Amino acid sequence: MTLDDVRRLNIREAGSWPFLPKAVVLTLIFIVIVAVGGLLDWRDQLETLDRAQSEEAKLKESYATKKAKAVNLELYVQQLREIEQSFGALLKQLPNKSEMDALLTDINQAGLGRGLQFELFKPATQEKMSDFYAELPIAVKVTGNYHDMGAFASDVAQLPRIVTLNDLSISNDKGTLTMDAVAKTFRYLDEDEIAKQKRVAKDAKGAKGKK
Repeated sequence: MTLDDVRRLNIREAGSWPFLPKAVVLTLIFIVIVAVGGLLDWRDQLETLDRAQSEEAKLKESYATKKAKAVNLELYVQQLREIEQSFGALLKQLPNKSEMDALLTDINQAGLGRGLQFELFKPATQEKMSDFYAELPIAVKVTGNYHDMGAFASDVAQLPRIVTLNDLSISNDKGTLTMDAVAKTFRYLDEDEIAKQKRVAKDAKGAKGKK
């Protein structure tokens, strides 16, 4: 089929065209339909498909994570028991309110037993309250030699109750050392005090939410 034959084709007589021109025209029409369909409809469907595939990947990842947790559930339960036991053991190292005076005496005796002279032993007038425990700072000033101070710090660390020495400052005056420190002791709150702390925290949260 020559170029002149193509030019002589009449669109009104397309039904009687030879096979090749019909095939070419139908192919072009098909390409146009596909292109227009992609622009008008298929593009949105493809985007929806992409989103669905992305969501599927996230769900599979979430499922794998939850499955791993379910498989290791017994291990997590055992770890929780161990943590609770450790927490209970630490809690037992905190004295209650009635034992605080005895603990303060133990700290004082730890220094005197090492031959240190107390120039200051002053518990704070107000405790620092937390969720389930209270912290009591004690201003301490002692004089003595280096080895006795080291032994005193060791004795304090070995007390059956938790006591820490903080803000240490040591000065030397003609061979006599003076140590200034803050000894911090801790006690656990009783049920009434814990309930009060919860109310205070709740009230503070409510007041903050109103601002």
